[in-house]
Amino acid sequence: MCGISGILKFDGGPVSLCEIEAMNAALAHRGPDDSGVFVGGNIGLGQSRLSVIDLSSKARQPVSGEDEKVTVVCNGEIYNFLDLKSVLLNKGHRFVSDGDSEILPHAYEEWGVHAVEHLVGMFAFSIWDRNHQKLLLVRDRMGVKPIYWTLVSGKLIFGSEVKSILEYPNVER
Repeated sequence: MCGISGILKFDGGPVSLCEIEAMNAALAHRGPDDSGVFVGGNIGLGQSRLSVIDLSSKARQPVSGEDEKVTVVCNGEIYNFLDLKSVLLNKGHRFVSDGDSEILPHAYEEWGVHAVEHLVGMFAFSIWDRNHQKLLLVRDRMGVKPIYWTLVSGKLIFGSEVKSILEYPNVER
């Protein structure tokens, strides 16, 4: 079990590191092995990691593609990641870890939103596409892995648990 969280400010205002770190800290029990954050202008993403497949620091999240234009945080497991990784390697993508989450930014770069159609597993993840200023929130077909979200004063706030969302100022219970 891992945890993800995020903030997208529609007005273009900057997300502060403190905001996303507070949300991520509320999920530390879901991922006691590691945590990471990404802040880039009006977007912030956080992930608390329970190491299962690749135990090394190379599999740390958030994870990006080669050009860092796509950034992903993921909770769950992509069962067919080895098959997808093989296809993506043949298409010229490069990987640094043996983790399953690393295929997500590459799959998105290759197939766009249709990348989800290639995935088998239980997952909830977010993809930030810097070039198109687009955030995708994705959940597996059965809804095994949770993702909660709310809109507050022109901001999208999301997380694996409601308590991470409640860490954000002005989110009422």
